[in-house]
Amino acid sequence: MNRRLLIDAHLDLAMNALEWNRDLSRPLAEIRQREMGMRDKPDRGRGTVCLPELRKGGIGLVVATQLSRVTPYGSALPGWHSPQQAWAMTQAQLTWYREMEALGELVQITNLTELDHHLALWDNAEIPDEQKPIGYILSLEGADSLVNCSYLHRAFDYGLRAVGLSHFGPGRYAPGTKMEGPLTPLGLDLLTEMDQLNLILDVTHLTDEGFDQVLDRYQGPVWASHHNVRALVPTQRQLTDEQIRRLIERDAVMGGMLDCWAMDIRFIDTVSDPWQLNIRLENLVDHWDHICQIAGNSRHVAIGSDLDGIFGTEQAPWDLNSIADLRKYEDILARRGYKSDDIDNIFYGNWLRFLRRAWQ
Repeated sequence: MNRRLLIDAHLDLAMNALEWNRDLSRPLAEIRQREMGMRDKPDRGRGTVCLPELRKGGIGLVVATQLSRVTPYGSALPGWHSPQQAWAMTQAQLTWYREMEALGELVQITNLTELDHHLALWDNAEIPDEQKPIGYILSLEGADSLVNCSYLHRAFDYGLRAVGLSHFGPGRYAPGTKMEGPLTPLGLDLLTEMDQLNLILDVTHLTDEGFDQVLDRYQGPVWASHHNVRALVPTQRQLTDEQIRRLIERDAVMGGMLDCWAMDIRFIDTVSDPWQLNIRLENLVDHWDHICQIAGNSRHVAIGSDLDGIFGTEQAPWDLNSIADLRKYEDILARRGYKSDDIDNIFYGNWLRFLRRAWQ
């Protein structure tokens, strides 16, 4: 690579485009300016992600989500009231991705041939990064929107390649973050269908019981797209050391996330300030260090930033202004003693090795 390619394995691009009404093809300053004075969401005017900033940071490949929750009657969580409504929202999100493809902003990656072609394009120094499309692998964060298991096959046909069964709260296929309990009967059926399609299973947001179930039952490729370490941030949302060991045994990769509450236990959403608590990009290296010590190498950690996943600069490290600042990890990791090969692994090598094995 002429400049280290950077892969981010978790970005909610379509959700931001449609539910936040952000034209992600425009410069970040313009997006922020249009949101000045808006108060409907706490991160208005504080977004960090847009397509120009991805290119500026050399982030040429991302895992981009469809995300649409079904909310049971009586729940305080936001979401749709039926699976059909949730499915319709994921189809609107898919249409946005297709529109970005039509503009040459994005290109979908679904197999090794497409992956190799895209990597060759981004390795071509004769073409400026500003003229290159950003590759995206489509992932479904939380399976609520699949009306039934047959919809999984429809999604696979349009390019879906990774699925997380749960998100926050109760789920039709599995309970998620801040919950307890096993997969639902629907979830067990979905695992069987996913196995047949060799889809990547994302364990992010599963309960501890659900995590054990899927690791015991699922035979296909498994990753944790955006997950930090429970030993440092002791909440159910993060990975225990035993879970980390099980993922390493499966040759999985764990993407470190940059939501401050997942990096530092002191941070409280909508209350704390990253600058006052001195939460920096470097804090994530503590989580990577922990996993690397368990693994004995750097082959299982990478980036799954979750930037602008319902938060902006108010809930991100204070030394990050845009997603392009992920490049700062080159110096941070080198200063922390990581060798050049380790940095390659974290920036792109681990995700690429995973994909080559999963899609062979």
